[in-house]
Amino acid sequence: MANSWRISALADRHRALGSRLEDWNGMGMAWSYAADLADHHEAIRTKAGLMDVSGLKKVHYVGPHAESLLNWATTRDIGKLYPGKSAYASILNEDGKFIDDCIVYRTGPNAFMVVHGAGTGYERLVRSAHGRQVAVLFDDDLHDLSLQGPAAVDFLAEHVPGIRELPYFHHVQTRLFGRPVTISRTGYTGERGYEIFCKAVDAPLIWDTILSKGAGFGIIPCAFAALDWLRVESYLLFYPYDNSETYPFSDEKAGDTLWELGLDFTVSPGKTEFCGASEHFRLAGKERFKIYGVDVSASRATAAGDTLWQKGRQVGVITCGMYSRLTKRSLAIARLDVDQAHSGAALEVRGSIEARATASELPFDDPEKKKRTAMG
Repeated sequence: MANSWRISALADRHRALGSRLEDWNGMGMAWSYAADLADHHEAIRTKAGLMDVSGLKKVHYVGPHAESLLNWATTRDIGKLYPGKSAYASILNEDGKFIDDCIVYRTGPNAFMVVHGAGTGYERLVRSAHGRQVAVLFDDDLHDLSLQGPAAVDFLAEHVPGIRELPYFHHVQTRLFGRPVTISRTGYTGERGYEIFCKAVDAPLIWDTILSKGAGFGIIPCAFAALDWLRVESYLLFYPYDNSETYPFSDEKAGDTLWELGLDFTVSPGKTEFCGASEHFRLAGKERFKIYGVDVSASRATAAGDTLWQKGRQVGVITCGMYSRLTKRSLAIARLDVDQAHSGAALEVRGSIEARATASELPFDDPEKKKRTAMG
């Protein structure tokens, strides 16, 4: 394991399941277990799986200037959030290029929690907080257990009153197995799921109890890498693995626009004032590539870095691939030339496999998002 400065309270549980705890975001994460990732993918799509995603950066912003800070730094209209409501947002640099995504949770009138991925949004927000009336607290004690899949709500309903009525992108402060938690109707799987934020000291008890009491629901522990399989089907990007930081341009510095990534929906309607806004709007229609789906005629997954060709010319690169034994499909997310980013475009895959492929609109699974937003 690489040197990590953040420690998961569940490290011993992960090792017992066969994980080597590979570093991500400064924390040893259970990228894999001894079990087959296909079992994890199937559990989350058909029953439910429990993952430790505590490597996400969890930061509290508290004070009278917290709202204005987050409103300037992110693409969302933070003023529309109320306590108990959250929103998925992008963070741009001054060039209008994507540097991070996050979920912003409003926890009080002058209080927010921002959960970041592996980009530089946290560093930008910390720098921007200087001179403002806002306290910034990186909360390394707070752990994040993600319970995802169609059976998740049935299990939680036995322990958390009213959980069935919690809408998508809302959260509630409550107790689970006698311990204080915040439960959020969010996740990174495309399924109906919940993130359980708890104190580090309570994480082992909550983890163990979910797995023991949830066995009858088909709940199993799932490795972090299973998210790659799920995100391909559900069009969920993972910085920097789908970005030009990993697949650089030959003649330009790294940086992608929201238009290229398909994340322009993260700009709240009517919002025009935020970091990078003028460049963001200026770059509309000037896409150099598009994030797009690829349906591969093969019985196994493609690999990141496999190239896409059309009529002897390279027209794209695969950033993440998966093969589902549930659907018997080999699917991928790709950075594709704009001219080929349309459904039905004929492609060839070269690299780890040689196969024919077809460009396909994303997401592959549940395009109307009915599963993740379902109520009752």
